[in-house]
Amino acid sequence: MKSTDVLIIGAGISGLLAARELAAAGRSVRIVDKGPAGRESSWAGGGILSPLRPWRMPEAVTALCAWSQQCYPGLVEELLESTGLDPEWRQSGLLILDPEEPAAIDAWCAAHGVRREWIEPAALASLEPRLAPSSRPAIRLPGVAQVRNPRLLRAILADVRRLGIAIEEDAAVTAIEARDGRVSRVATAKGVFVAETYLVTAGAWSAEVLGALLPNLPVVPVKGQMLAFQASGGLVEHIVLAGDRYLIPRRDGIVLCGSTVEQRQFDKVPDVEGRRILLEFACRWLSALADAEVVGHWAGLRPGSPEGIPFIGPVPSFANLYLSCGHFRNGLTMAPASARLVADLILGRPPIVPAQPYGVP
Repeated sequence: MKSTDVLIIGAGISGLLAARELAAAGRSVRIVDKGPAGRESSWAGGGILSPLRPWRMPEAVTALCAWSQQCYPGLVEELLESTGLDPEWRQSGLLILDPEEPAAIDAWCAAHGVRREWIEPAALASLEPRLAPSSRPAIRLPGVAQVRNPRLLRAILADVRRLGIAIEEDAAVTAIEARDGRVSRVATAKGVFVAETYLVTAGAWSAEVLGALLPNLPVVPVKGQMLAFQASGGLVEHIVLAGDRYLIPRRDGIVLCGSTVEQRQFDKVPDVEGRRILLEFACRWLSALADAEVVGHWAGLRPGSPEGIPFIGPVPSFANLYLSCGHFRNGLTMAPASARLVADLILGRPPIVPAQPYGVP
């Protein structure tokens, strides 16, 4: 039996950044994961560091996103310095081709200090000449950034290991045992682990991991499929959003297209229909992609939750059990703030934002 101050279940970005925070405060930390570390939704998404239409988000989501967005440039610099790995944070801006709520958009941007620009169709053609023409004004959010999330995960993993934090991969949880209002130990495929404090950051699998300890946790898997094209550089400069789908240009000519939103339980196999939907969208807005090679097609499972508000904090029935899960489509965006907030609550520090909106049921 291996003992530590904090045992984290789930080695996605939420768990890894929480481990960094707790280790920085002097706690010994171990992470267990059912598979390879950092290979679920943290890896599978597009790396957009903003909600797609932020004015539609609850204020609880906005608060964590705003804190994290301020944190990301410094975090990326720290990781580059400590590991030599560049996550490629880039402020490419977000171009929304079909904004439907101009008054709400303007009001939200003014209230939150977010710069926005309305772009008329003629100006849009000059700004992004390879995009299909639009008859409607678009909106540009120039402050929106992106990151290459697989590279970000590699950098965070390297940094976590540099800090001496143990990561047990392929260590699926088989039982969480509790006694007298406290979790006493966690059994996994790699052995039994005990800790003073337990933190579940298992993404779409969080409710499954907790089982009877928290039977009504409303976190469910939501499948999303993505395509990657190898194109020539400079096809498009901005992240482009229309409807629920988007294009994301990378520096090396890769263009990502995402994503679907599917209720398929734990099925994360990419399929022909998902490929068709994404190909149709990509070629509708950027016709040059019709001649580009599709170099990737994959799917991930987002941790869906009511209104996309994550559950962050202590589980009321257990004195030493905490959660950080249910981030839905904005886990990467909210990750630094979520990690700091849950660390604050575990360590008894003043929280970076009021914790009440994220309370565990």
